[in-house]
Amino acid sequence: MTQQTSSDRPPIALALAGGGPLGAVYEVGALAALHDALPTLDFTRLHSYVGVSAGAFVTAGLANGITPREMVQLFIENEGEDGDALSPGVFMRPALREYASRVANLPGAVMAALWASAKSLRPSRALSELQRLAAAIPTGLFDNRAIERAMRELLSKPGRSNDFRELPARLFLIATDLDSGETVEFGAKGMDHVPISQAVQASAALPGMYTPVKIGARHYVDGALNKTLHASSALDAGAKLVICVNPLVPFNSTVARHAQSHLVEKGLPTVLSQTFRALIHSRLEKSLSSYANTYRDARLIVLEPSKGDADLFFSNLFSYSNRRRLAEHAYQHTREQLLARADVLAKEFAHYGVKLNLHALRDPHRRLLPTARHVSRGNTGVVMSQLTHALDDLELALVERG
Repeated sequence: MTQQTSSDRPPIALALAGGGPLGAVYEVGALAALHDALPTLDFTRLHSYVGVSAGAFVTAGLANGITPREMVQLFIENEGEDGDALSPGVFMRPALREYASRVANLPGAVMAALWASAKSLRPSRALSELQRLAAAIPTGLFDNRAIERAMRELLSKPGRSNDFRELPARLFLIATDLDSGETVEFGAKGMDHVPISQAVQASAALPGMYTPVKIGARHYVDGALNKTLHASSALDAGAKLVICVNPLVPFNSTVARHAQSHLVEKGLPTVLSQTFRALIHSRLEKSLSSYANTYRDARLIVLEPSKGDADLFFSNLFSYSNRRRLAEHAYQHTREQLLARADVLAKEFAHYGVKLNLHALRDPHRRLLPTARHVSRGNTGVVMSQLTHALDDLELALVERG
């Protein structure tokens, strides 16, 4: 049987934006909801895929045949055959090599600054010369080489490929060239020789958090610096319908379910988070407007959280219970969105032979995850499951109360 190529498939593509751990968790939950709502659409056999930052992990997996439900086991539950591949520890390894190399440059930078100041006989010169010390500051807190190794291992399993050129569908992973500031499409012609694992590593190299990724003679950082979704990659490749998931939206306390204090009262991290979200969402809205004029025969369906979603905005994703709960949250919210827009979306999907399963969307008992995870067998497992459930409920109540 010959392998189906992207040109043989319905012209439906998927574009996933960035958002760090939050983005990946939300996207996995949203994709699981789409998978249940569109049972006749195989999300591992789409026309093309576009991933930016966190979205690069998810789209690379889908393009390699990993289903949305398998994504849940892999990214959220860390279970199954590939359960340990992308465990939280992979993303949080200190960049010790980077620290060491920068510290090694520190004595030389200090001596150079002092010597330049002494030669000029102007002590004030020392202040400007000390700016050279900036070169001794690490470029990232965490080492993303472990991420590349984990992705390489994941994509080396039978039936998968770490080579863009061997995939049955087009896959575009977006990064930013650090030295030119230009957007780079890994997977596009001329950039498809780069291993997918390296492209994922580069696309998700958030400056300050991870060190820039050297590929060839260039250095690359997070694709979200220039592009939020970059759905144009799929549209240029021939897609006519692009399903887009953007997990980061600015928070609006006036539409939140529960009263919230002013964001400024929560400190600098909250202010920076709101600023970043506002910038990337404004850029997304402008891109969508331009797509409507440039690709008149194409359609984009954008799914994203509510701007009043305090649970999502204020959550800490570095705990296991948060990841499970927020994936469930994304799953249920996406189901609500699809049901609310069912009249329009049903026609959009029907045009491409895809049926919207209204029965699944209306089912009030449908869940993404079991209420609690049994972390071990026997009585201890039952007790720990009950404890996990209680802590999840408590955390959700505290978040809702602000």
